[in-house]
This record gives sequence, C-alpha cells and structure tokens, in this order.
Amino acid sequence: MTQADTTPTTRPGVIAALARVLPYAKADMPLLVLGMVVALLSSAFALAIPLTLEFLVDGPLSTGDRSLVWPAAAVVAALGILEALFVYLRRVTVLAPGTRIDAKIRNAIYEHVQDLPVSFHDKWQSGQLLSRAHTDVSLIRRWLSFGLILLVANSITIVFGVIILFTWSPLLAGVFAVSSVPMLIFGSRFRTRFTGLSRKTQDQWGDVATSVEESVHGIRILKSFGRGGHSLAAFSKRALRGRDLEVAKGRTMAKLGFWLGWIPDFALAACLFVGVWLASDGSLTTGQLFAFFATAAVLSGPIASIGFLLALTLDARSGLDRIFEVLDVDNTIIDSPSAHTPRGHAGSLVFEAVHFRHDDTATGRPDLIDGITLEIRPGETMALVGVTGSGKTTITALPTRLYDVTGGRILLDGVDIRDIDLVELRTRIAMAFEDATLFSASVRDNVLLGRHDLDDATPEEVDAVMNQALAIAEAEFVFDLPRGVDTVIGEQGLSLSGGQRQRLALARAIAANPEVLVLDDPLSALDVETEARVEAALRRVLATTTALVVAHRPSTVMLADRVALLHEGRIAAVGTHAELLASSPAYRSVISSLEDDPQGPDHTEHDVREGTEASHRDAARATPRGTRFGEEFSP
Repeated sequence: MTQADTTPTTRPGVIAALARVLPYAKADMPLLVLGMVVALLSSAFALAIPLTLEFLVDGPLSTGDRSLVWPAAAVVAALGILEALFVYLRRVTVLAPGTRIDAKIRNAIYEHVQDLPVSFHDKWQSGQLLSRAHTDVSLIRRWLSFGLILLVANSITIVFGVIILFTWSPLLAGVFAVSSVPMLIFGSRFRTRFTGLSRKTQDQWGDVATSVEESVHGIRILKSFGRGGHSLAAFSKRALRGRDLEVAKGRTMAKLGFWLGWIPDFALAACLFVGVWLASDGSLTTGQLFAFFATAAVLSGPIASIGFLLALTLDARSGLDRIFEVLDVDNTIIDSPSAHTPRGHAGSLVFEAVHFRHDDTATGRPDLIDGITLEIRPGETMALVGVTGSGKTTITALPTRLYDVTGGRILLDGVDIRDIDLVELRTRIAMAFEDATLFSASVRDNVLLGRHDLDDATPEEVDAVMNQALAIAEAEFVFDLPRGVDTVIGEQGLSLSGGQRQRLALARAIAANPEVLVLDDPLSALDVETEARVEAALRRVLATTTALVVAHRPSTVMLADRVALLHEGRIAAVGTHAELLASSPAYRSVISSLEDDPQGPDHTEHDVREGTEASHRDAARATPRGTRFGEEFSP
C-alpha cells in the first residue's frame, strides 16, 4: 500500500489519539503514575535548593553567623543527592511497564494481521506493516517510558516554579512570564508543521522497509537480470526522500530550539535588570534575588526540554495513528454466531451459484467468479482447467475462506462453510499452492504444520505420518540434508530448489489428513520422471479423498475422475476427459494449449482414460472406501 493510501483524511486530536493506548497501558498505569510522582519529587528537591540558598544568603551569610553555613551546605548537598536518586528511581520504575506495553501492542498487531483476510494483505505493503509493528511500537514505548512522564512532570514543575517566583516578586515573575509568551506562539506553529512532517517521515520509512524486503526476497531475480543497480537507484531515491524529511524535521526542531534557547535567556536578562532595580530600592532582598535566579536556572532545563518532548509526543501520536490504521481494519472473515462443527465427514464439496469480485473491482465489470455451480462428490477428484485469467486460482482460495464469496454459497458436507468454525474448516480442507511457501523452521515443522492433533502424539506416531507424506510427495531428499528432517531451511525455503519446495508443500497438505484436498498446480516445477512418481503415489491419496485440482498439464488431468472447464469465471462444461474431448471444442482448445503429455504423443486418449480409471480402481481396492489417508497413522 502506498504512502498516500495510508494517510487518513481526518485525524483525531492529539490527546484523543494518544488516549487510544490506554487499553494496552491500563494494567501498568499505576507504575506509570508512580513514575510521574517520582519525577515530580525529583523536581521538588531541585526547586527546594533555591529556597535553601535564599535562607543561606539572607541568613548566615548576611549576619556572619558561620555556624549555620555548613548545615545549609549539607542540606543543599542532600537535596542534590535526593534529586539524582529519584531520577534513577524514575527510570527504574517506568522501564518494565514500557516494555510490557510494547509487547502487548506488538502482539495485538501480529494477532490482528494474522486474522485479517487475504484481501487486506493484497493491498498493503509488507514493509508498511513491518515499520508499524517495529519502529512505531518502539516509539510508543519510548514516549510512555520517557516522553509522557517528563512532559507531565516538567510542565507541572514549570507551573510550580513560576508560582514560587511570584511569591518572591510578582513584578519580576510577571516580566519572566510575559517574556516567555512567544514560546507558546512558536510552540503552536511547531506542532502544526511537525505533525505533518512526522507522519510523512514514518510513512516514507515504511516504503524504505518495503524496498529492502522486496530486494532481499527477489535477490535471485535482480542478480539474474543484472538489475541490482536499478534496484539500488530506486532504494536510494526512497532513502533520500526519507533523509530529506528527517532533515526537514530537524530544521523544524532547530527553529523551535532557537526560540526556546534565546527567549528564556532574554527573559532572564530582563529579570536581572528589573531585579537589580528592585533590590536597590529594598523591594527585594539579595537572598530573594539570588534564589529567583537559582529557581530560573532550575526551570531552564524543563523549559528547554519542552520542544524535544513535544516533538516526541507528536511522533508518538503519528505512530499510534499508523498502528490503529491496521488495528481498526475490520476482519470480515470471522466465525458466524451459528458457527459449529458439522457431524458429517464425507468430504462433499458443492459450489452453488458462487460469485466473487474484489472490493476494488470497477463498477460495471463482470464478477471474477460469475455464478459457478459445481458438485465434487465424496472421494472424487475434480480437475479444473481453463486459460490464464479464467479464475482457477481464485476458486481454490474460496473453500477455506481465504476470500469470502460475494454471492451464492459453498457447502461442505451439506453445510455452508460460513457456518463452520474457521479452525475446523481449515483443518478439514488442506491446500497446496503452485508458489510453495515454506517457513524458516525445520523440515519436520513445515511438513506437520497442519497436524494440530499430533502435539501430544508419540515420536513414532509423528514420524509415521511425516514419513508417509514425504514418501507420497517424493520428498525423501530431506533425509540427505545435513540434519535430516530437523534441518532448518532458509527463509521461504529459498535454499531449496523450486521442485523441492513444491514437494514439501505437497507433503504438508497430504500430512494434514484432510477430507478435501485443494491443489493449485502443485507439480509445475517437477521434472517429468519425478512428476510421474508423485502422481502415481498421489492416486492412492486421491482415491479416498475429495480433491479439487487446478491442472496446467494433461498429466495432471489424468488424476481426475471428472474435469470442469472454466471460462471467464463460469463453468463452461463438466465431464470426463474423454467426454469433454468429444463434445467441447473449447476444452480441446485448452487441452491443446497445455504442455505436451509427458508420456509421449503416442499415448492415446483411451490409454489416458483407462490408465487413470485403473489406477483409481487399484487404489480403491487397496484402501477401504471412506478411510482417508493418514488415519492409520493418527494417534
């Protein structure tokens, strides 16, 4: 998703935006409040030092009573030590709450992103999500543990400090306050400009993160086409844009720092002139004048920090806005109130007048899936063929509700899949995609990803399921890896070949022991001989498992009992391979466009049909009907 897409048109106020963190901070608010109290006590000890100095100057130093000098000096030293101690306690107090809140927000983002439908991920750049879950959350933690505490404590310190100044001399304090009014004006202008810059900068770094991720994942493509320089140029352009925005932020903060630097000094200069005049006519004692400037010196730190703390607060506000742009996205694919676990486990899959279109499809364009009706009987293998763009892959994503149908319904064993518990639904239907995605985990963990029921199984039972799935998928090459099935494969399995990744993904789907197996051309990267062996083993699985197979090769069509021809989102014909060859010119055209049959041009249509049917009959005799693959290995 681009930067422009993520920027909202309307935004809540700063306080309202920052208040949205309260649900995550509620349990830790007592410690955060304690941290504020400790910070205020630290400031109180600092403000007490000028009062002691007033006593010292107007008392022992003016009278010459040296006996009180050392006790007064000891009090000043004690106050300084207490101030430092409470600064330390403040940092210790707020450290743990900040990290806990950080973890809660990160977990909430991850959980929500995992729950959101695939349509959300189709639109959002992964780098934008990564920057929100990492950079923005870290910014919130820093603000809660440091910025918020000091902003509140320093603001209260400034207020009480000014009140103390007024107790000594209303005129002198008034000069100090009036001289500081321009800081409020420039602070307001700073907030307006800095807020926009902060948001643009954070969005830009999200784009930079996306560039890095895309380049790393596509490094083989970039190298093979010699486009590393082109990618670097695009990355540099985005990084320079981020740098320019950071420089603009720095300049804005520098301007505020300029005003916050000289205005207080100008105020002190004016106060010095007025103070000397007041002291000369007896309206102000020397001790009070000395204490006034000592207090002003104490306040100089909090005053100077306001600009930085305000910038940090505005950054945190932008970060929270970006985080809640993700958290506020509604999950449209959820369990219905009537969701349940159906009793039937036959594996019947029926599409009834199913329509589907993406949310951003232009008005007036036909649906991507335009009213298909298709029944796949229990234990039947249905091949789905069609030209590129006809909607085959989209159909495979509907049974597990990766997308929800926009019209009609899909039935699993006679029950609308929207009325089936999502976890149950995705346990009963397994998928293997053409673009096999593996995780940075062991081979064992990748293959058994869908077997939740094996968590408490014995090692022997686990190995039996895994080894059987690996054997059927012709993925026994994993035993030759450095640590066998315990070898950790690289990110997305890129350390393996395309065919190896596909075989492991197929093994994962088979090991899930589903009632319905959805295969989106999972053998496209295999060589002819390996594909033939996989198909021979796969027939035993498909003989007792309902299967929907997207076919891009005639050899894949051979696995099917029946074939459905998809044309422009509609089912144009359904029948056996032989029936469609005889009756459908469109089917013959599609079949002729597929790759040559790996068994050779002399392999006749009759041989294909008879070979397929014979394979199914043999597998059916070997495995009792109704017994799904893997049940003999289930604990």
